[in-house]
Amino acid sequence: MGIIVTIIIGAVAGWLGSLIYKGSSLGIIGNIIAGIAGSFVGGWLLGILGVSLGTGIVGAILTGAIGAIVILFLLNLIIKKK
Repeated sequence: MGIIVTIIIGAVAGWLGSLIYKGSSLGIIGNIIAGIAGSFVGGWLLGILGVSLGTGIVGAILTGAIGAIVILFLLNLIIKKK
């Protein structure tokens, strides 16, 4: 995939993950980073579980969103808002 498509999928996955997991907001750049990193985490996690959400754009967005939720959960455990 091209870098632009990766950024767009990461942005959508991060946004979707932030909608599902209500925690501290990371902003648009944070959502993109969480979505891109979430794609790797989600792919790894779903691979361990033996689950595949498909190979298309929708599967990539859902996998990234699952990974972004995991990342957002861990970030909210580490960084406490006052």
